[in-house]
Order: sequence, then structure tokens, then C-alpha cells
Amino acid sequence: LPQRLAALAAAAREEARQCQQQLQAQRQEVARLQEQLSRARQDRERWASALQRAQREALEREAMRGAEQARQQELIRDMKGRLLELLREKDALWQKTEGIDTPRSSSAPRDAGLCARCRKDFRLLSRRYNCRLCHSKVCHTCSVDVGKQGRCCLLCYQQRHPQTT
Repeated sequence: LPQRLAALAAAAREEARQCQQQLQAQRQEVARLQEQLSRARQDRERWASALQRAQREALEREAMRGAEQARQQELIRDMKGRLLELLREKDALWQKTEGIDTPRSSSAPRDAGLCARCRKDFRLLSRRYNCRLCHSKVCHTCSVDVGKQGRCCLLCYQQRHPQTT
């Protein structure tokens, strides 16, 4: 019986030692898990802070985009208004000039000593040219050199070449 008691006591001691080892291992595991939990909480706080910052920046960017879009729309409205003003002004000027005819030079100039366009006197330094189209006498300023064909007055040149005016 004492041997049996000694064997039971030894078995109980061995079982207690094993339980202490398991308890120690479980405590280490709990400590490790608590450390992981603490790191996870820190990560969560960091990510939550980063998310809040990103959301705040996105809202600021959206507000800036909205303000810029409003400025651009206002600029477009202003430009459209200015375009309408210019079109009205152009139409008004066109209506004013619609009835005005450009004076044609006569085939026989009234005064051979004056330019048919600007009425300037032909003198020693002011050369006179014959327009090759209407044959009027014009000065250098009121004529255009058309190459081999000679010179012609500005009015005839503009009538023959409307795209250059």
C-alpha cells in the first residue's frame, strides 16, 4: 500500500508537472495572442486615421473641383454673353454698311493731276500709275503691284481678289 501510495503520489506529481507545463504554455500563448491583439488594435487605429485623412482630402478635392467647375461655367457664360454682344454689334455694323456702295472710279479721270483714290497731287516725287483694269491714275500708295501685269488700283485689286481683304 505505501508503494501504491508512493506511485500514485509520483503519478499525481507528474500530472501536476505536466499541467503546470501546459498552463505555462497556455499563458505564453495567451501573452502572444494579447500582443497580436494589441498590434491589430494599433493597426486598426492607424488605418482608421488614414481612412479619415483620405476621406477629408477627398472632400477637400471635391470642394475644390466644384469651385473650379463653377468658375469655369461662369467664364463660359461670360464668354457666351460677350460672343452674343459681338454678334449683335457685327450685325448692327453690317446693317449700317449694307446700303453703302463703294465708289467706282470713272473710266476718264476728272483731273489728270490728282490721284483718283486719295486725291493727292502728282508732283516730282509722287509718281503716277495707270490702273491696268479701270485705267484711272493712282499714286504709289493707292496701287498694288500685280507682277507682270503691272499695277492696279486698290479697289480693282480688292474686287478681283476678295479673299485678300
